[in-house]
Amino acid sequence: MDDRELAYSTPERLVQDFASRGLLVLPPESLGIPMDVHERIYEQEKRATDTGTPVTPILIPEVLGVINAPGVVSACNQLVGENWAIVPFTHNASFTSGGGDQHWHKDDNGPFNARKQRHHQAVQIEMLYYPQAVREDMGPTATVPYSHYWTFNHEENHDNFAGADHLDFNYHISGMERERISGPESKYDIDDIVHRRTAHDERMRNAVTDTSWPLVRQFEAAPLRPGSVVFYSHNTYHRGNHRRDDWRTWKDNPRFMWRFWLYRTTGPAPVSDVGQAAEVSWNNPVVDPLTGIDLAEAGDDVTVVWRYHDHWIRTGQPPPPRPRSVRLANGQRQKEADGLYTQLHLMNEEAEPLRIGAAYKLASIDDTALAVRLLGQALHSERESVRRAATYGLIAVGADATGTFLEATESPLKWVRKAGVYGLGDAAPLTKEVLEMVTARLEEDPSVYVRSVAAGTLGCLGRRAVATGDGESLIPACLDVLVGSLAREVNRLAMDRAQGRSLKFARPTDECDVCEGGGVDFGLQRLEPVRSAVRENALWSIVILCSHGAAVTGTALEATIRALTEVIGSDQNVFCVGYAMDALTRLANLRPRGEEVSPPIADLQANLVATLRQAPIRGWEALVRGGLSASTVAEVEGAPR
Repeated sequence: MDDRELAYSTPERLVQDFASRGLLVLPPESLGIPMDVHERIYEQEKRATDTGTPVTPILIPEVLGVINAPGVVSACNQLVGENWAIVPFTHNASFTSGGGDQHWHKDDNGPFNARKQRHHQAVQIEMLYYPQAVREDMGPTATVPYSHYWTFNHEENHDNFAGADHLDFNYHISGMERERISGPESKYDIDDIVHRRTAHDERMRNAVTDTSWPLVRQFEAAPLRPGSVVFYSHNTYHRGNHRRDDWRTWKDNPRFMWRFWLYRTTGPAPVSDVGQAAEVSWNNPVVDPLTGIDLAEAGDDVTVVWRYHDHWIRTGQPPPPRPRSVRLANGQRQKEADGLYTQLHLMNEEAEPLRIGAAYKLASIDDTALAVRLLGQALHSERESVRRAATYGLIAVGADATGTFLEATESPLKWVRKAGVYGLGDAAPLTKEVLEMVTARLEEDPSVYVRSVAAGTLGCLGRRAVATGDGESLIPACLDVLVGSLAREVNRLAMDRAQGRSLKFARPTDECDVCEGGGVDFGLQRLEPVRSAVRENALWSIVILCSHGAAVTGTALEATIRALTEVIGSDQNVFCVGYAMDALTRLANLRPRGEEVSPPIADLQANLVATLRQAPIRGWEALVRGGLSASTVAEVEGAPR
């Protein structure tokens, strides 16, 4: 075992480190559960693996306790707010390292590589749990810290049509991903494997450094003590990594990892006086203690992005204008803005951080009208990379960008409409005008992609309305619109099945212009390998809105319960079923302190077990986060099939 100690995260640095690095590691003693739990999980998992038994959370229920461990809940509450949820049926299970490598990729924040818009805000994170110690030669998860704000085009880039975005897609195309780097089938000398000199190692390193993005380099999360938990932004590039130790020991000494996709259901609590927020010193310490990266190399095009997201996680609002901008005379400010507008249009993929940085600088230039005008012009650019940067910049402006986003939702170009409706979700207040426009896009837009983004936007708008109290009375109308979309939108055979090709090579069709991921039926007769980006996003939003208690649902409560019950009982899309079960469970269990139990909720509570039994499969990891008790889990699992 390596004696070197990994620099675990501390509570006081969680938000700052997540906003900048996008990666945190919790020590096992911080979880607040007995240390022997991890050994029991490991031994149960090892026995199941040895006998070929599928490993799931319900097989090893102690894992459900890890999800709700006090230290895990506390950390996640800081990062993504209270009552955070888990995406159901999406690799929420155990992974074992071996002799192969994945290619570098980002997971999407929809299930199974369905394409969604990537939130820069802390809306979704990934949680990795390791029940055993992980040495540096055991295939520790490989990540690219400081990569989570940069990405590539996907709208008309077929290499990135599916939800996962790649650094080196040719690694997959060339067949290298299928080769074993270590183990009995390896062609490499053991010394080259141990010292990272194989062609695969070189390919992985070069894929990162060839981006020319600031600070990025490969980081392997090890050594880890048993019970360690890793969190990273859902937008962080990462990959599965091969083992470098003696392959003959793998069976007796497996490296297990559990992965869960977490997402925000509550907005950050607003702070009344954001002007008093202290400026963060981003290069203190100068060297990142976890990764060894020199933070002095982080220029202000990078730290301006970190500044916004650190402040947003803490307050839910944009930070004050940058101190340097406040000191500028009007002529100097216009000159700076013109330069940033030019920077926003730089060409090629290596300029992604410069474009994004320019957008965030414009957002904090101490002249909102000027920022909105220039970013609004860029939002209508024909170049996706410019539109992407402008979208994030306008979101960083905040509510003052609402009019610009509303205008964009009526563009003849669907990509601009998509950006507009997405921006409303991350920045606008929930008003009647905003609701009407998002509803129009959800009900009438010919693009499945635009409709799916509109469905997700309604949840984001409602989440923020509850946090701020501004527009909360419109949440019942949001639910009515979402329930109505469930009656219209249909599931389709998943693109990989329909097109007879790997999901990585799926293409848009006349029927659907967004990747609807890979379909799974878990071998169950009731389910089919079908997907629907709009239905899944609508139900994702309903989970968010149902996390705030029945009172906010108002007149939409009973119709929402009926619609969710119908999905659980008859929908063939397992992800829709999972979201619907979570939403109903949250309605039954989560409510603000002092909120009375209404008759519809009392009926729901009385019938919840029977309703959950209607589904052929249940995502317990999601349901325990929705407030389902261990006794109820046991009661449902004891039901006859």
